[in-house]
Amino acid sequence: MQVEVDGKVIQLSEAGWLENLDEWSTGVAEAIARNENVSLTPDHWDVINEARAYFEENGMVAEPRKFSKIMAEKYGQERSSSQYIYQLFPYGLIKSANKIAGLPRPKGCS
Repeated sequence: MQVEVDGKVIQLSEAGWLENLDEWSTGVAEAIARNENVSLTPDHWDVINEARAYFEENGMVAEPRKFSKIMAEKYGQERSSSQYIYQLFPYGLIKSANKIAGLPRPKGCS
């Protein structure tokens, strides 16, 4: 699977995960989001940016409970629940938001 962004072909896994994490950009995120049937809004970008920041600081993706706590501290309780994340990303934090954020696919995640 692949997407073309700014004239460059970007390789994705069969499940749509970015093969080379260094190729991530906002354009790549938008292309992956289209594949996921997600229209990115500023609220989506807040989640994406927090997920990427956590990964950059810790070298791993955030577990949903930890991520919820991070979101609550920065954006308040109304923007931290799993229901909120699922409203934005139909397959949730792990399968959808992290994929669009260009993060590695967690083990056991299709």
